This record gives sequence, structure tokens and C-alpha cells, in this order.
Amino acid sequence: MEASIVNPFIEGALYILDTTASLKARPGAPFLKKTSVAAGDISGILEMAGDISGSVSVTFTEKCILGIVSAMFGEEITEMDEEINDAVGEIGNMISGRVTTKMTEMGKTVKIKLHEVKAGKGHTIDHPVLEDDEDKKVLALPFETTKGNMLIEICY
Repeated sequence: MEASIVNPFIEGALYILDTTASLKARPGAPFLKKTSVAAGDISGILEMAGDISGSVSVTFTEKCILGIVSAMFGEEITEMDEEINDAVGEIGNMISGRVTTKMTEMGKTVKIKLHEVKAGKGHTIDHPVLEDDEDKKVLALPFETTKGNMLIEICY
């Protein structure tokens, strides 16, 4: 996986968490994900098309997303509900916007849009890996925050 494609997602996540929730995140070591089971409790799944095609997911533990949304809204949110689902979709869209801007600056045309939000312990994320392309991998980018953990998965 090319750093020039992966780095905008890292930068986008760090920027959005900082500006929308005043939350500092620390990226961990990337790794190849070998299972479709999500590493958290809720995920925003995004589709990429253009010069780069594939999918991206942004997955949060319950503790993390409740902390982020509480900080965004300025009030304590304690339950997973439709508002949390909407917030996950919006965070995914905001990260996508930053990534799209960075890709444009690099001369690449890419469109990223929210496909769906999935929730629940053990939910799965099925990235569109082409059967005839064994080079396609799912790269996982973990982040640690004071509110909990999140993970971005990239498959292109």
C-alpha cells in the first residue's frame, strides 16, 4: 500500500477528531487485517471511486464514539442510538472530505461517499476485494485516544 494514499486518511482522521471534538489521537502501527469482523462496535463504511477505487471503514469502540459525540455536542451522551449512527456517518464524510482535498492536491481524482453504518458487537465489514486480484489487502490503521480506540480500514 502506498503511503501517498494511506497518509491522507491518517491526517484526515487526526484533523477531524481535533477540530470537531478537541480530541487528540495517536496513530498506532498499521497492520494487514485478516478477518471481516469489525474491531469495534460501530463502523461507517465508505466507497471510493475514481483514480483510486475501493472502500474504507472507520470503526469505533462504544466508549470512543460516545466520548467523541459527547465532546462534539457539548453534553454527555451515554447510549448508542440513531444519533450516534448519524454522527459516525458524518465523521466518515468529514474525513472523506479531507482525504478528497489531499488527493486533489496530489493530482488524483477520487470520490468518497458513505455507503452505510453498521453497528453491534461482532458486525462484519466486507470490503470489495476482487477475486482475481490477490494483491488487494485490507490495511488497518489503529488510533488510540483518551476516549477509546478507533480503526480505519483501507482496501483499494
